[in-house]
Amino acid sequence: MLNRMMDRRHFIGILPLVTLAVSAFKLKFIEHDFPISANEYNWMTFYQRAGKKWGENWNDCLAEFAKTKIPGLEPSIRDVAQIKELAPYLEKHKIQIPSIYVGKSFHEKEEAKKSISDIMDIAEEARQLGCNIVVTNPNPIQWGGGPLKNDDQLFCQSSHLDKLGKELNKMGMKLAYHTHDVELKAGAREFHHVLQNTDPDNLHFCMDVHWMYRGSENSQWAVFDTLKMYSNRIVSFHLRQSKDGIWTETFEPQGDIDYIRFAEEVKKLGIKAHLVIEQCLEENTSVKFGAVKAHQINYNEVKKLFKS
Repeated sequence: MLNRMMDRRHFIGILPLVTLAVSAFKLKFIEHDFPISANEYNWMTFYQRAGKKWGENWNDCLAEFAKTKIPGLEPSIRDVAQIKELAPYLEKHKIQIPSIYVGKSFHEKEEAKKSISDIMDIAEEARQLGCNIVVTNPNPIQWGGGPLKNDDQLFCQSSHLDKLGKELNKMGMKLAYHTHDVELKAGAREFHHVLQNTDPDNLHFCMDVHWMYRGSENSQWAVFDTLKMYSNRIVSFHLRQSKDGIWTETFEPQGDIDYIRFAEEVKKLGIKAHLVIEQCLEENTSVKFGAVKAHQINYNEVKKLFKS
């Protein structure tokens, strides 16, 4: 059974740790012309539903991913060994990684320093593969509930994110802040503190549209207000749809979120962002398609909506 509040880190733990040599290839990247990607988390949920383990055999997994014709993958990266392990298979199956997702902790000083060091090492490897954006979602104090960060912890987090973003800038990469729902609790104090107390040149915004919707108690107004408020910082969108509060198996323009209006607003605001399909499964999602077919549908819908 899939839990509505799946922790990516629990899934990442199933990935093999065999280290392979990094291949020498580097995929080209054109500023503001990102290839559409799919987040790795989607595939984890599809594989779990099918009783399989994503990452158990990278050649087979990425061969299946390649059948969708989606140009890019946004992998969830745990450490340098993992990005080295992925590299030859990305090259073999001609899959780009315009962005990577890395979850780390930043709200305690010593741990934040280690997180910066770890992400910089990962970013250096990913940059060689054409990666331009590092997406990070600062870990909460406790996944699935627990205390919220206090003011000192929030300041520690924002200051270290700013520092990390500044260092990534020197490498020609962008750091993008991502949230789930916990950051929107208590008047969204964590979400706003991070974006109000960091330099926009150092910390950009990866807007996960559906977590913004769900985290604000299913409010489309919150989605569109956030879009307007932080449009100048958005470099990436995570795109997911639901109906009656449940994630749908495939991305559809109309559902709980009016993505037709959303796409129009994005164009009006002149936002040129990386589009990342994150149509995941949860406990009550209906079953109809396999991972490949579902992602082929997702890719076609996102292209029609945002690239027309």
